[in-house]
Amino acid sequence: MGFISDRRAAKEVESEFKAFQTVASQVVDVLATAGVVLDKYNAVVRASPGAIQFGLVQNRRLIHGALVQLADQARASSGAVQLDTFLETGLRRERVWVEARAAKFGDDYVMLLVEDRTESKKLEETRRDFVANVSHELKTPVGAIGLLAEAIQGATDDPAMVKKFAESMQKESQRLANLVQELIQLSQVQGAKVGENSTEVDLATVISDAVDRNSLVSEQRNIKIATSAERGITILGDQEMLATAIRNLIENALVYSNEGSQVGVGLKVTDEVAEISVTDSGIGIPESEQDRIFERFYRVDPSRSRDTGGTGLGLSIVKHVAANHGGEVKLFSKVGVGSTFTLRLPLRNQEKE
Repeated sequence: MGFISDRRAAKEVESEFKAFQTVASQVVDVLATAGVVLDKYNAVVRASPGAIQFGLVQNRRLIHGALVQLADQARASSGAVQLDTFLETGLRRERVWVEARAAKFGDDYVMLLVEDRTESKKLEETRRDFVANVSHELKTPVGAIGLLAEAIQGATDDPAMVKKFAESMQKESQRLANLVQELIQLSQVQGAKVGENSTEVDLATVISDAVDRNSLVSEQRNIKIATSAERGITILGDQEMLATAIRNLIENALVYSNEGSQVGVGLKVTDEVAEISVTDSGIGIPESEQDRIFERFYRVDPSRSRDTGGTGLGLSIVKHVAANHGGEVKLFSKVGVGSTFTLRLPLRNQEKE
């Protein structure tokens, strides 16, 4: 009788274990995140597809010591425990930031959930750097205006000096106004949904508008703007956004070109893609700096930007405008020869869905 009783008890334990596995499977399979169920020996009873794809499990074992320790903490705790850390995954041992939570699941098991927070971590770092950069950029003109105001107060009996300081103050205030304006433009193009407000845009007209907006700068620097744009090329997009991007490219070319030179603006279609190119014969961009040229506040020649009131945001705005229209912006440049920026916009945008 004792033997039969032991066999019945063993079958009941086996039946309960199978039932638990079924429940664990159902729970893990519906998880959107990476989920793992561990037994009391930290062997993996069940792992979601996300956990396998994420590289958390190998041979029914967790391969990251930090997650094993978290599971052990969960067994000793009366509630859920959490850990924010980074893991190295894949053959290249890439670092990913994760948020991991673990809690008891039954008497002998632990449920472990892992969410990839890498993108949000990068976004947080980008925002922090952006705030720091904006603070630094604003500090320069604001501080200069304050000092110039004090200088004017101390030179009231010298009209020539007052005029000189007033002109410098006007220049710094214009720099501040440019920075604020481009920050507004950057915030508008980041994450903008062009499809909701798109209209049919004639690119030759937009180029003409952008050239007109730069006529004063070109006259001041004695630089001719030569255009060669095919007529009738249209896409669906945001006209003001595109005009801002092309204006920024032309302004950038004027700033970094020598006086008396020429800037060329062209428009053509290649393989169902509209290509707007802006070419200058200026100082050029070193190959080592070309990957960074579209970063916010990055300047190839900071001293020249200071002289012209440049903010270092123009090309970043161009990049976002291109992305919003399903396109891209490319650069070809040689030091001492000049640069060509090409804004490429797919013509398929002109077909309404």
